[in-house]
Amino acid sequence: MAASKKTKKVTPLMKQYNTIKTKYPDALLLFRVGDFYETFGEDAVKASRILGIILTHRNNGGDRTELAGFPHHSLNTYLPKLVKAGQRVAICDQLEDPKATKTIVKRGVTELVTPGVAMNDDILDTKSNNFLCAVHFGRKLLGVSFVDISTGEFLTSEGTEEQVDKLLQNFAPNEVLVAKTHKKEFSEVFGNQFHTFYMEDWVFQDDYAQETLTNHFKTRTLKGFGVDHLNHGIIASGVVLHYLSETQHRRLQHINSLQRIAEEDYIWMDRFTIRNLELYHSNNQNAVTLLDIIDRTISPMGGRMLKRWLALPLKNVEKIRMRHRVVSHLFKDEGILRKLQHAMKQMGDLERLISKVATGKINPKETIQLKNSLEAIIPIKQLTSQIDNKALQTIADQLDSCDELRNKIKEMLCEEAPVNLLKGKTIADGYSEELDELRNLAFSGKSYLDKMLERETKRTGISSLKIASNNVFGYYIEVRNTHKDKVPQEWTRKQTLVNAERYITEELKEYEAKILGAEERILSLEQQLFSQLTVWMQEYIAPVQNNAQHIARLDCLCGFAQLAKENKYVEPVIDDSTDITIKNGRHPVIEKQLPLGEVYIANDVTLNRNEQQIIMITGPNMSGKSAILRQTALIVLLAQMGSFIPAESAKIGFVDKIFTRVGASDNISMGESTFMVEMNETASILNNLSERSLVLLDEIGRGTSTYDGISIAWAISEYLHEHPARAKTLFATHYHELNEMAETFGRIKNFNVSVKELKDNVLFLRKLTAGGSEHSFGIHVAKMAGMPQQVIHKANKILKKLEKSHSNEELTDTLKSAQNEMQLSFFNLDDPLLEQIKEEITHLDINTLTPVEALMKLNEIKRLLTRDKKASS
Repeated sequence: MAASKKTKKVTPLMKQYNTIKTKYPDALLLFRVGDFYETFGEDAVKASRILGIILTHRNNGGDRTELAGFPHHSLNTYLPKLVKAGQRVAICDQLEDPKATKTIVKRGVTELVTPGVAMNDDILDTKSNNFLCAVHFGRKLLGVSFVDISTGEFLTSEGTEEQVDKLLQNFAPNEVLVAKTHKKEFSEVFGNQFHTFYMEDWVFQDDYAQETLTNHFKTRTLKGFGVDHLNHGIIASGVVLHYLSETQHRRLQHINSLQRIAEEDYIWMDRFTIRNLELYHSNNQNAVTLLDIIDRTISPMGGRMLKRWLALPLKNVEKIRMRHRVVSHLFKDEGILRKLQHAMKQMGDLERLISKVATGKINPKETIQLKNSLEAIIPIKQLTSQIDNKALQTIADQLDSCDELRNKIKEMLCEEAPVNLLKGKTIADGYSEELDELRNLAFSGKSYLDKMLERETKRTGISSLKIASNNVFGYYIEVRNTHKDKVPQEWTRKQTLVNAERYITEELKEYEAKILGAEERILSLEQQLFSQLTVWMQEYIAPVQNNAQHIARLDCLCGFAQLAKENKYVEPVIDDSTDITIKNGRHPVIEKQLPLGEVYIANDVTLNRNEQQIIMITGPNMSGKSAILRQTALIVLLAQMGSFIPAESAKIGFVDKIFTRVGASDNISMGESTFMVEMNETASILNNLSERSLVLLDEIGRGTSTYDGISIAWAISEYLHEHPARAKTLFATHYHELNEMAETFGRIKNFNVSVKELKDNVLFLRKLTAGGSEHSFGIHVAKMAGMPQQVIHKANKILKKLEKSHSNEELTDTLKSAQNEMQLSFFNLDDPLLEQIKEEITHLDINTLTPVEALMKLNEIKRLLTRDKKASS
């Protein structure tokens, strides 16, 4: 019989660790051991790599185990780094005092911090939400829900894949929860840019979600929130709450309502438009976004709201005008604007501070900050109530100065309260009689010790006596060696130094016990009183959250007034028409990036559904076609957000959808060609047109051959012109052949970005003028970019040849001879394809054909023949 192998001995500590780790297999476990948080095994390898801490090894029952740790007081330094690296971190603390047990200390996970669930200020971005999201795949529709545990916002919606995709782009969640069975589907539809966590299917059940939500809100139904008809949205919302509970976040009083994202109230922009317009993020390094330019908010709440306003611009004309009226008032009255901004500068993050009250994570210093922030509301309430503006007076009426809460904090806490209760005086003098007595005992010690020292010096005759204390021996009397013989017998020697001896006395021992007892009791009492205060403060969660929302709104509107002052923005006229007229509009981002002294060339744009529905803009690369397209969209967006705009004047019939298709951006990573991506995005536009849509097309068809490109651009323009919606369109192209469309289609107008030709060069004037452009200036641009001289010379030679061979006469002659030849060769042939081509050519009227039509017809015949050739092979 084979000798049985020795069973590996596991230490009690590692046994405890393994048990806890089993419960959190997907998380990196920070295991508190004494004064350190330790990580083991694979977790240690990850932690050492992310944090740059030393990886060591220990032999654990014969096994080599990796080990990495850091001091517990450094948690706030290291935790953000782990979470930002996409780790889910389980914090396992000691749940009892090690001195109080003779066996292994009881430990348990007190919090699970994940990219989407964080309250730590070092993890959170002050001006951005930290959303946790859940996506539920229904049969036809998808449900989506967003919660920010740090602010208490809880939102839900449901819709098509495209609608949910847009919301994911807008809200940019830090973590997305998906059912395990839909893992593949999620990445196929939404890509791989999100931190995802896959959950068991049973969580995504209608009845479980209903129960989770009604239990949380303590209601019988969800009707009061106006979401009861959103079955898929409710399931996603239930999943989010379930996850918060699973991650040990159960104190969620601040999440006190569930809001529907009413998409019908806002401008529709697909993800391509959000990306192309670079509203709040850009794929280009160091790019400046629109948000960077327009954000003049002062408070964190205002910064977060502005981002939401930019993602969801309004469609309701009256609501837009109300915002404009406030901005106009603040713009004209600089004194009021300055006073409001000064008051808002005194505020902390009201939303996140009150959320910390709810979750029990607020510290004394933050409580004082909350009180100071609420005090700053008083002058704002007074100022806004005196202004003759309905919207501002509504804000004044809604603001709550929370007098009782402020007074209670002022009465209870020291103004200089510490971050940590252990690190200083928290409760104010005069609040608690018992605490004052204990402090008197603990801190009047210096005079007591001075008296003792004076008495013992006189009694012993030792002039150099010293009373001090250390952590090892507590209080002691120090005597130099020269006076050792004078030490009284009743003193007990405790320590011998090189030049002195240290003694203790009965009196010192009694005094020390008294002091230590008082200090421990002070700490215990301060903790108890502060804890009572935080529980009492929870009554004020809703009023403070309400204040935060109104201050955020006011902050955004003050920011718009500030922006208008700094950049000469004007108030636009918003109405119910479908016309857009912009006089001397400017690109808000580009104008701020120009070299010093250079002025942005402003342009007029007029679009309407009756005469000038489609503007065909031609002109060379670098001439500013794309800037004109983008600035038109950005001006409309700013106007419908409630901001003033960079223009001399503008009259805008509100827009309900903005579509852009800019350039040929590859999606190779998804296995699609440039051209395929371009066509997918354009198809999405053409299938979703409305009467109030604004469509911006830039260089459509560039991703394929010239003739194909011209054909497609022509067909798209014709479709837009003939579509009953008559969507207003700006179409920038370097195919100047498209200018011929204006002759056939009444609502297509030609414009070009003017260029001044000099002897050997070209000057871009960047001014939009009526009429099409004659030709392209690609070779001039290449020359400006520093292309080698021989390349430029060769390009010019080739261009001349091509221009000669593509003259109108030559094209017509080519087509005529092709017509004759084909009619002869196809005579009496039965092949259906040849019959089709014969028909095409026979019915052509050569004399009325334009060059572009001739090119397109030849290209069409060529494709028919090529397709047939492939099929037969």
